[in-house]
Amino acid sequence: MKRIQPGKAALLAVFLYGMSALCSAQQLVIDTGHSTEKPGATGPAGKREFDLNRQLAVALIKALRAQGAQVTDVAAAGSPLSLQARTKASSGAALFVSIHHDSMQQAWLDAGRSREFSGYALFVSASKPQYGRSLECAKDISRNMLAIGEHPSLYHATPIPGENRPLIDSGLGIHRFDDLVVLKTAQSPALLIEVGVLANPDEEPRLAAPQFAERAANAIASGIRQCLSEPQ
Repeated sequence: MKRIQPGKAALLAVFLYGMSALCSAQQLVIDTGHSTEKPGATGPAGKREFDLNRQLAVALIKALRAQGAQVTDVAAAGSPLSLQARTKASSGAALFVSIHHDSMQQAWLDAGRSREFSGYALFVSASKPQYGRSLECAKDISRNMLAIGEHPSLYHATPIPGENRPLIDSGLGIHRFDDLVVLKTAQSPALLIEVGVLANPDEEPRLAAPQFAERAANAIASGIRQCLSEPQ
């Protein structure tokens, strides 16, 4: 095993301490999308979006706290908080992240096209003063999702009514959605991630697996850490 020279070891220790201090000094807000009463999408085999959102949010919060971050867990008990109440906690936060799993429009499902898309999607609002920071965090998260073998879904960029969201970066699956309420009302840099396409019957069992949630949560946490370690 190659030894680290004393001087380099000291520098490494300072760097790691600085990273830990940076994480612990910044407040993060993790929002579990939807609620027990309004669980969002339902997969073909009956998995509820809220349950998958919660599973991943819990894994993400665990990963972030292991890094020393201070995390506010929004809607921890699945209470039906309004969207504006969810983002209220973002005041003074370094980042607000809303966790979701994707559906498709009913017309698309009725046409038997549910298998056409899989993967994750990220959304940021360009109408906010913190847009630049939100975008950088979305990029870092996406790169870490790519690193674990995931890929972007571009379903929301499809030119159909109700979708057609402008793509900021097709390779990273980042979309602009200025009027999305949790992004529009957040008082900090903010992003929403659709972790996977629950409406796809081939993806539903994979997305529901705790092993997937842990792996994706670790990738998202790594992206957040990288983003917050970069100078503004």
